[in-house]
Amino acid sequence: MKWALKYLPEAERDFKKLDGSRQVMVTKAIEKVQENPLPAQEGGYGKPLGNKHGRDLTGFLKIKLRGAGIRVVYKLVRTQTEMLVVVIGVRADDEVYEIAARRADKHGL
Repeated sequence: MKWALKYLPEAERDFKKLDGSRQVMVTKAIEKVQENPLPAQEGGYGKPLGNKHGRDLTGFLKIKLRGAGIRVVYKLVRTQTEMLVVVIGVRADDEVYEIAARRADKHGL
């Protein structure tokens, strides 16, 4: 069963900023994870985040596209089996985690 997929408005803009080939890679990765976005310890594909450089991202998960140098941070809305994409960005300097923390605060996640 595929989980419903929803993007924060900022995450949609992140996606649109990517070039076409990276958009294809991100889409394929999200579709794969969407089949079972649960944390790895529950048999899914998600890699749990915790405390990243002083930012509490407990409850968020990530997808790493190593070859493309991109990370996708998402949160599961378990009551609705919905996967909410919070940020899509370059893997440099853990910037995506800082952005994810700001967006989580802004949207009350």
